[in-house]
Amino acid sequence: MADTDQDLIAAAIAAMDRAYAPYSKFPVGAAILDETGGIHVGANVENAAYPVGNCAEASAIAAMVMAGRSRIAKIAVAGGSGDLLCTPCGACRQRIREFGADNTPVMVCSPDGLQRVFTLGELLPESFGPENLD
Repeated sequence: MADTDQDLIAAAIAAMDRAYAPYSKFPVGAAILDETGGIHVGANVENAAYPVGNCAEASAIAAMVMAGRSRIAKIAVAGGSGDLLCTPCGACRQRIREFGADNTPVMVCSPDGLQRVFTLGELLPESFGPENLD
């Protein structure tokens, strides 16, 4: 595994500590590697009105966009514990698709480290993306 992968995983795990998850008690962190090699992090931010909260992936994507970047080269998502995989929810898979491609690696982690790597195409097959609107 490349050092960049380790940095990305470490950033996602560290972001879990910044999550605001008083209701679910389920912190999630995400870290994105952009097209220039920059890393952007986010954490889930819950709200008493549950649907108003933000997922970690959405927070990381917003940070990437605010930094002037537009492509997800790779993303790490960290959450949960043990063997249970904390994969991105359906809405976040679509959010990742907006800035990624079928072959974008999605690294699924726990606080202990990398658990599994998927491609976005495996998580969101036959997806609808920006090119569908051309």
